[in-house]
Amino acid sequence: MIQKPKGTYDVYGSEGQTILYIENVLRALMDRYNYEYVRTPHFEASELFHRAVGETTDIVTKETYDFLDRGERKMTLRPEGTAGVIRSFVENKMYARDVMPVKTWYYGPMYRYERPQAGRFREFYQFGVEVFGSKEAMADAEVISIPVTLYKLLGLKGIQVNINSLGDTESRERYREALIKHFEPHLDELCEDCKERFVKNPLRILDCKVDHDLDIMKQAPKTIDYLNEESKKHFEEVQEYLKAMDIVYAIHPSIVRGLDYYTHTVFEVEASVEGFGSQNVLCGGGRYNHLVKNIGNVDVPGVGFALGMERLVTALACEQIDLCSEALDVYVIPFEDTKKEALSLVQTLRLSGFKVDTDYMNKNMKANFKQADKKNARFILLLGSDEVKENLLTIKNNHTKEEYKIQKEDLIAFLDEAFLEECACKECGGNHEEME
Repeated sequence: MIQKPKGTYDVYGSEGQTILYIENVLRALMDRYNYEYVRTPHFEASELFHRAVGETTDIVTKETYDFLDRGERKMTLRPEGTAGVIRSFVENKMYARDVMPVKTWYYGPMYRYERPQAGRFREFYQFGVEVFGSKEAMADAEVISIPVTLYKLLGLKGIQVNINSLGDTESRERYREALIKHFEPHLDELCEDCKERFVKNPLRILDCKVDHDLDIMKQAPKTIDYLNEESKKHFEEVQEYLKAMDIVYAIHPSIVRGLDYYTHTVFEVEASVEGFGSQNVLCGGGRYNHLVKNIGNVDVPGVGFALGMERLVTALACEQIDLCSEALDVYVIPFEDTKKEALSLVQTLRLSGFKVDTDYMNKNMKANFKQADKKNARFILLLGSDEVKENLLTIKNNHTKEEYKIQKEDLIAFLDEAFLEECACKECGGNHEEME
């Protein structure tokens, strides 16, 4: 039997329903924030990711899916979303718009050839935002607020916002020199990858998954100790704006992120959820004031973040948050000679906005009632030959077990009123006198 490729997974059943629910929440949230949707190709010229992500990152050196197309062009399956969005921003001259900043969001599959483990796959889905044109700390704070708002809307409670600053170019260079001075006497203690990083980009050492528990890693200099006055001011303003939005955060000087392009603010949101494990970072991002220029020779600052759908779904499961609604509004039970009428009625109800199903397996009446219970149908609609002749419908409330006979043309109004009354009962807890 042919099986799925290693590091990939199938989505079906309740997980599929959960993901669709989250996707709908994402779209609605981005509409509230007034962000525009962008979609870029799943593969781009390899040079794009080498310029954007960085030659010294593990993503580029070890994890990209690279190939030559039939025109002998070097192509790469996108390992992350930012580079492609920036390419689109420059190529389509979005920087020339009258209104700035340009605020965008994307969602789709990414590809990295890494060792599959809990929360990590070779094909994975990312949602992300990119804001172009503003250097203000207010933009950083808004970007951080988006995942925080999303997690609150979904009901996640055990989340923690962690922030840091890498500073501007001057600050980063001062910090780089401090790292070299710190690690140089201890090169023999580092893994082979870190020895190479020491030469090319010492900041990458801090992101090492092999040496992260060594004392020399824990005692490494902190970025915030090397910020110049301008960088300190920006970081302080970010914190002030987060406080203004009632977003609780912690400063984590060890956060450097795994990509080379960040400047100033970097952040992560992690889940403190029992059973979630060590891969508990739900999302991460930050500011990149020089990346657009590096890719497209247009000097426009940017800030953004990305989150993985797989880890989010895992966190929801660990907190036992069920976003799926398997309940049917109506289950239609036809008789042998009323199947066409039943299917017509099902179509009418669906076009009117109700979630409806019927019997496609020619079950008997008892099995159909069991099927309605399994699907948690709120109403059962019985359609016999006598009802069809008299233009009547028998409808049963599957919760209260009350049964009604109504005219066919009154069905939509009956259901609308029933669901409206049900909503009112939920609001007042069944006390209709208080509602009046």
